[in-house]
Amino acid sequence: MTQEVESEMLQLEEQRASLTEVDVRGPDGRPPGLDGSAPDGGEGEGEEEEEEDERGGEESVNSDEYYDTDLEDEEVALESPEKTSYLKACEALHVVPASHYLRHMKDAELNMMHRGLGPQGTRALAVPLATNTSILRLNLRDNAMEGLGGAAIAKMLTENIYIAEVDVSNNNLGDHGASAFGGMLEETGYLKSLNLSENGFTNVAAKPLGQALVVNSELLHLDLSRNALGERSGHILGYSLSENTRLRSLSLAWNSIRGRGAVMLANGLAANMFLKSVDLSSNGFGKEAAAALGQALKDNYVLEELNVSNNLIHTEGAIHFATGLKVNRTIKSLNISRNPIQNAGCYGILKSIRDNPDSAIEDLDFSGIPVSQDFEDLHARVKGIHSALTVHHGGRFGTLKAFP
Repeated sequence: MTQEVESEMLQLEEQRASLTEVDVRGPDGRPPGLDGSAPDGGEGEGEEEEEEDERGGEESVNSDEYYDTDLEDEEVALESPEKTSYLKACEALHVVPASHYLRHMKDAELNMMHRGLGPQGTRALAVPLATNTSILRLNLRDNAMEGLGGAAIAKMLTENIYIAEVDVSNNNLGDHGASAFGGMLEETGYLKSLNLSENGFTNVAAKPLGQALVVNSELLHLDLSRNALGERSGHILGYSLSENTRLRSLSLAWNSIRGRGAVMLANGLAANMFLKSVDLSSNGFGKEAAAALGQALKDNYVLEELNVSNNLIHTEGAIHFATGLKVNRTIKSLNISRNPIQNAGCYGILKSIRDNPDSAIEDLDFSGIPVSQDFEDLHARVKGIHSALTVHHGGRFGTLKAFP
């Protein structure tokens, strides 16, 4: 063997030894255990061979097959810049790192509901999320993040171009948080779905959110339910809806939008030709707003689902709905349950559907409202025209329930 060949062989042996050392010991010279010690007792490779000989060739616990598990992936995750930035942020803000995030930061969906992050924990989490390229759906519901934490998440969303769905409901964001999210929606065009339910928003919050809806051209689904939005909010959001060209679904359920504000909101809905689903339940709309909604059903030829349950709509208001439904060709689902429209209101609405051969209605909800035999007879006739129609009601009055 020539000296040159011997030299090459020596180099190959040195490379093989180097590769073996990296595989077993890890790039930083430590054993591959998560805490720096060798796994399963911390025994070294030489000691494993001795133990294997002593057991008469029995399979070693720390075999080569062991090192083919996801331990190496965990090491990479532990050493990732994302994890490092998170741990540093937690240390700076004096909060305990959320192990759930560390385990799932490479998933497409991160669900961290009810984790008690608080404002500071949320701020720490926002640091690595800003550069995360894996998470597409983020659920941070019920984490007491308040306005400070909400502002951190909103800022993060201006930097992250991958997260498309966000749920920050029930976090007491307040009007400060609403302002931060409104600013974010004006600035970024990546978010598709946003849940801001149960955050204590008042009329002050309606301005930044309303302005955002005018300029944002990407958000498809927005939930503002269970807040404290009032009459003034109806004015602002009504105008925003008339200008918005992107939203497909909106929930304003369980707020306090009444009076003239409810009318303006209904007018905005009439002018919007993009929304498919709207939930306005439990607002106390009353008679005037019901009339405006009836007109909206006449003018709007895009809306498919409308929920106005529990809104203090009386029989007169139901007649306005009936007038709109007589010509409407797109509404598939109407929920007007738990309103004092009585049997007469239910009958009038159902009759308008009978008189509209182009009606698309498939689901009609009168739950909580007793109806008469005349209504039942009309329903049977309407079914002959619109076979897909399903009607829910509060039972037929004048009948007694049989008790076991």
